[in-house]
Amino acid sequence: MRRLRSIHQLYNSLRKQTSLSVTEDDSSPEAQQQLVAELHNQLQEAKRVSQTFRKFVPTQFFDHFAKDGIESVELGKADEVDVAILFCDIRGFTGLSERMSPQELMNFLNSYFLRMNQPIHQNGGFIDKFIGDAIMAIFDHPDGSKADIARDALKAASDMRKALNLYNQHRSNCDYPPVNSGIGIHFGPVIMGTVGSDDRMDSTVIGDSVNTAYRLESLAPKFNADIICSAQTLDISGLRDSYPHRLLDWVRVKGKQQPIEVYEILEHLSEDEQQRKLATAPYIKQGIKLRIDKNWDDAINCFQQALTLAPEDKLVHHHLEQCFQMRSNRLPGDWDGALDI
Repeated sequence: MRRLRSIHQLYNSLRKQTSLSVTEDDSSPEAQQQLVAELHNQLQEAKRVSQTFRKFVPTQFFDHFAKDGIESVELGKADEVDVAILFCDIRGFTGLSERMSPQELMNFLNSYFLRMNQPIHQNGGFIDKFIGDAIMAIFDHPDGSKADIARDALKAASDMRKALNLYNQHRSNCDYPPVNSGIGIHFGPVIMGTVGSDDRMDSTVIGDSVNTAYRLESLAPKFNADIICSAQTLDISGLRDSYPHRLLDWVRVKGKQQPIEVYEILEHLSEDEQQRKLATAPYIKQGIKLRIDKNWDDAINCFQQALTLAPEDKLVHHHLEQCFQMRSNRLPGDWDGALDI
């Protein structure tokens, strides 16, 4: 009878996942065995459903809003959290996809996503969405500090670029063209919640911080940079003195008034390439300061000195073009030197 009570208690704990109707009077060995088998099957089915559900909804969302099971997920649940947001996009994807059949395109995307997923998860992040060829990932590190969150995102970005290099080696062996991508990272508050309708619901992350990360990723081809992060991300991470980087520009993100500094992360590059870019960093930083002060001639001189160190550096050419253009244009009275993006 004691064993039957234990089984009955197990049944009660799983009553939401089974249609069995059992009483303690069902004490025959056959009834007990049938009950155990039925409960086991129901438990396995519940586990399978949960595992399938987590493929569509990130585990972190599940843990946030469905701590009591799938049935507890409700439309409109929301929470404000500080996270790092990472956007990654394939450069030249349209041209690349036009040369593929539909099946080849799906095979390529899944192969690419598989390689990008691992560095994100290994560094404590999760993929919120696949948007065409783009990835939106979130880093929240519930057991860590804000610095841990920012460091996780920066480390994941570097690891993603290293994984991409390895992927391109495999593609080269098969005579496939290389793939390139740009990454943008920003740290800040977001609203994490569920949106949709009664019959179609999705988890999502929204807010200015998401928009900023997206805008930074879109700057990657403009600055010819692999990884771009905001000054806020770099400062919170505590890695300014240990993670190789250089200032890219002073920019104003669309929809926001306050400009921000954006940086290029260099950790994933070869030692030689890091040193070439780091050699120009002091001149670029000083040149941007002079540009903000409308000291055009001295700013141009700074960027030209950087050009002598790295004649092929597209970032230096960008700053020279900006200076020449701004010097010849009539600027508004409230101009603050920031580049609008």
